[in-house]
Amino acid sequence: MLVGGGNTVFAYVFTVAVYYLFQAKFHLVLITVFTNVVCITVSFFSNKFLVFKSKSHWFLEYLRCYVVYGGSTLLGIAGLWLLVSQFGVPFWIAQAGLMVISVVFSYVGHRKFTFKSAR
Repeated sequence: MLVGGGNTVFAYVFTVAVYYLFQAKFHLVLITVFTNVVCITVSFFSNKFLVFKSKSHWFLEYLRCYVVYGGSTLLGIAGLWLLVSQFGVPFWIAQAGLMVISVVFSYVGHRKFTFKSAR
């Protein structure tokens, strides 16, 4: 729970900070793609070494990690674009709401797929 909570707080703060720092220069979709790559990588390594203590090959697990995050990432980016650009919801509120869904989905996916061989 501590690692997952830390990853979630990091992802939220990092994404919101990057958005507000660079929203005038870069499109929301580009910002969220970039922040997702950084956040997924941080989450992957913290889960691999601190939660699941996996000894499997890191690159294959990293690819599986992207499979798990892929669906929620695409939905998250589309959801942010829709909520922020089309409905005028403040970015920080939209990001918080969409993260709730992502946290549950990613934990189950990592436990049953990404780091399955570690069990």
